[in-house]
Amino acid sequence: MGQPVTVLEKPSLRDGIVRYELNRIITGTGHEGYTADSVVDGPHPADELARRLFARGGIERVHVNSNVVTVMPERGRSLEGVKEIIEDLYTYYVPGVEPPKIDVGEPAE
Repeated sequence: MGQPVTVLEKPSLRDGIVRYELNRIITGTGHEGYTADSVVDGPHPADELARRLFARGGIERVHVNSNVVTVMPERGRSLEGVKEIIEDLYTYYVPGVEPPKIDVGEPAE
């Protein structure tokens, strides 16, 4: 459940760097940059995406500008699986995860 994100993976002009073009805007009109050694603790979608990508491992830098995510891998590492992490950014309930129950209280008489 959630919003599907369509991602096109394209090589960058710089060797090893890959651009991912999304059908969803992540940062509005601004941009955010992250490095593997920085602490990412913000509440925004770009922050969450950076946390997920760094948790995967093998990534040195992430830059998000509107609907484009640029990823630089660590030297000698592949970016296999990165596209899928981005596609799942807005997927909240996956098989095996129970949606939260909302307590609406007792009905009024």
